[in-house]
Parts: sequence; structure tokens; C-alpha cells
Amino acid sequence: MNNVLVVSNFSAGRKRAIKYRQKIQTLLLKKHTRFQFITIDELQDVDMETFDTILVVGGDGTVNKVLPYLVNTNKTLGIIPTGTANLLAANFGINNITNALKIIKQENITKIDVITVNNKLSALRCGLGYDADIIGKTPQSLKNKFGYFAYLIAGIIFALRLKNKEYSVIIDNEMRTIKASCIIIANAGNMYRNLFSIAKEAKLDDGLFDIFILKTQNPILFFIEFLKILLNIKTNSQIAEYIKAKDFKIKNHYCLAHIDGEKTKFSEDLDFGIKRDSINIYCKEKICLERIEILTEDLQKTTA
Repeated sequence: MNNVLVVSNFSAGRKRAIKYRQKIQTLLLKKHTRFQFITIDELQDVDMETFDTILVVGGDGTVNKVLPYLVNTNKTLGIIPTGTANLLAANFGINNITNALKIIKQENITKIDVITVNNKLSALRCGLGYDADIIGKTPQSLKNKFGYFAYLIAGIIFALRLKNKEYSVIIDNEMRTIKASCIIIANAGNMYRNLFSIAKEAKLDDGLFDIFILKTQNPILFFIEFLKILLNIKTNSQIAEYIKAKDFKIKNHYCLAHIDGEKTKFSEDLDFGIKRDSINIYCKEKICLERIEILTEDLQKTTA
């Protein structure tokens, strides 16, 4: 970590982002590191070739905006979580600035996959239908007041308005027509501080994404199946379907969606893929060691 670019999103916890600047600067000065602070709006004006590390002071949406500058490079991502959800940081045990700075200081690095959605990138998940409504239509004023719990409040409201839509999809070369009120394509399953998960088997480094399809517009059935997911109880496959895949396409569909918590609209085929091990990220030493053990086991299986 010799040349560090610190990217802040003041709308993702403005007061915290400003407060954290001094702490980040102190750490970098102690490490005798060159650094530059910018806002997310200045990102395109920076010469990225001069930096080996990008520290994001913000939430998942801010992290998503720097992904194109990190994919398949030698640069490393560090996260100072100041957003509403901070799900990617939570997947790596990063839950506050003290914890985040400690992890960055140790410089333990692992690799993660990213999902491609046409010409866009996702580190966490893409959601359509119910999931997109929650993310895209929850008022900012509610998020400012209640933080992540604003999404839970909105989730209850939108669950009472569930509507199925027909989708033509291709899953690993198999074409299907499905009616669903919600589709989630996940790289990571954890939804809030690792307390519950929509896709418990989802891993950030397995070369697969996990597809969750909710096939009901009945609020009661929805809540029953969602409760089963939270309690890790087997769901009714006629209502909630869970699939692991390498390729996923949605044909000729206009929809509201979200990518890593940022609202977006599509009016074309959606083509999902995986870029394996394409991002370097600072994480806890334990996570790095677990990653090394998994890679060693995979290598032994390949050579056996």
C-alpha cells in the first residue's frame, strides 16, 4: 500500500465521512503512504495508474462505482463503511471504522468474484420485482432516519403489493418461462450484518451466482416462505426456488432493477455472468487463511 486513493460519498453518511477523514489520514501518515482524497463525483478525473489501493468511504453503492477501476488489476479495495447497509463490508467482518482501519493496517488480502450484468458490475446482488421495489422506492428520508431498518419497513409495505410478472429466462443453457414476484441474482447472500441471508450457500469466491426466485403474489405465502429462509428451513419449491448457476439470461424484458443497492432500469435482454477472482480486497486474517485452505483443497482435487 504505497499510493492510496480515498473515495468518499458524503451522501452515504455525510457527517461520518467527514469525521473519518482525519482518522484515515492519521493511519496513512503513520504508514508513510502517499494518498489523495476525492469525492465520488471526481472519480473519472483521476489518473488511476498512480494508485495501488482504493479506500472507499461510503456504502455498497459507492463501492459499486469503483469496481470498474479494480476488476482484473493489481489494485486493492479497502472499505470504510458509512452507508445504509454496508453489506459487502459486513461479509468481511468490517462493521465500524476502528475495525476497518485495523484490517487495512494489517494488509491481509483475498480475492472475490464479481457479477456482470450486461455492461455493469455487481459485487453483491442484482434484484428485480419485489427486491428492486424495496431498494429503488424506499425514501431517502426514511433511510436517513432508520438506517437499514428503513428497508425492513418498506419490505413489509411492498410485500402487501406483490405482483407476479412473466419472465423468459435461460439458466445454464436451459430455457424456461417463469412467473415471479421477485428474482435475486446473488454473489453474496448476507442481507444484514450476517444475521440473515437470502442465499445461505452463496460465496463471494466460488465462481457461481445464486438465483432466488419467489413465485407467489400472496403476502401470507410470501411471509411464510421468507420466514423459512431466515430460519434455514427448506422452502416450498413451488413458491420459492433456489438455483446455483454460471450463466443466467432474462429475455426481452423492461424492468426496474437494483445493482448493489443502486436503482437502475433495463429495456433489453439481461445477460448475467461471473468474473472469477477479479477483485482484491482487504479482509480479516482469518478469512484470508480460510481462502488459502479452500484454494489448496481445490488444487489437490484437480491434481488427484
